[in-house]
Amino acid sequence: MPTVRPFRALRYDSSVAGPLDELVAPPYDVISDEQRRAYLERSPYNVVHLTLPDSPEAAAADLQDWRTRGALTQGDELYHFVAQDYVGPDGVERTREGVAASVPVTPYEERQVLPHERTHAGPKEGRLRLLRATRTQLEPIFLLYDADPMFERPAGPPHVEVEEGGVRTRMWPVAARELTIDTPLLIADGHHRYETAVAYREENPDATHTFAVLVSSRAPGLEIFPTHRLVQAVGEVPGDEVDAPGEGVTLYRDGRYVRVHTDDDFGPRVVESFAPEGVTYTAYADQAIAAVDRGDAAAAFLLQPVTTEQVARFAGNGAVMPQKSTFFYPKLTSGLLFHPIG
Repeated sequence: MPTVRPFRALRYDSSVAGPLDELVAPPYDVISDEQRRAYLERSPYNVVHLTLPDSPEAAAADLQDWRTRGALTQGDELYHFVAQDYVGPDGVERTREGVAASVPVTPYEERQVLPHERTHAGPKEGRLRLLRATRTQLEPIFLLYDADPMFERPAGPPHVEVEEGGVRTRMWPVAARELTIDTPLLIADGHHRYETAVAYREENPDATHTFAVLVSSRAPGLEIFPTHRLVQAVGEVPGDEVDAPGEGVTLYRDGRYVRVHTDDDFGPRVVESFAPEGVTYTAYADQAIAAVDRGDAAAAFLLQPVTTEQVARFAGNGAVMPQKSTFFYPKLTSGLLFHPIG
């Protein structure tokens, strides 16, 4: 039963740092080298100077300088209600709502926070060096919880509104005490950052909490999108020819759709069972089909979305999903809030 609490966030002061749309960016792990250069050039205060710095020491120096200059200021102890307006890969407009909060940092064995995918050592080492240098959580983790939403959207205009990458994010302050959630928190995105926070707490026992946006799995606007598989080679796949993709897993090859025969209800695992070669991924079925038609891939496996219940089942059983099983869209925008760590 994790207890979450408000926190004193660092936020940009636009009168010093400039317009917010010049300061925010996507999470560090989806930014290419070319995009990084563009964000760095957008503003000397762009968040990428912190999240993808030349060195951890450079990020720490910038963070301190921005606080000294007043480009970043620390506010009162608050939650922040977050609404993201977006159009998904399916072309549907939605609004996903959550709450930015300070959440407990505990090992997975304590089952307050649960993973659903496997991480790699390299990214965690880099994030840990950055956290040691800045003593600040620079980007939020995206967590799900299976309970009714913590808060309703506050009345009145938002205190923050910005668009990044076609996603409009709005935020409202919420004054409330700490809350206990009667269910484990499930990591949707940010496994490396959470495990980095756990490692940092082992070095610094006072660093008991970290930064997350919590989204109720019962809230409208939450959607998990499928990640389709493009493959360079795959052997015989049993199934029935159909006119178009539908339920289950559909193989597209040689201009034909085949509904795959399987008793397994988990599409990514079904694909793995055929041991395809040269696998790449896309969230867009039309792009996968077009790639096969062009000859850029031998075949495409078109999947249905993984459900929140399936994610929770894997996490609850202590299991991890195959790579790229879930696609939570949109990503959380970086640069709206920063969480100082003890």
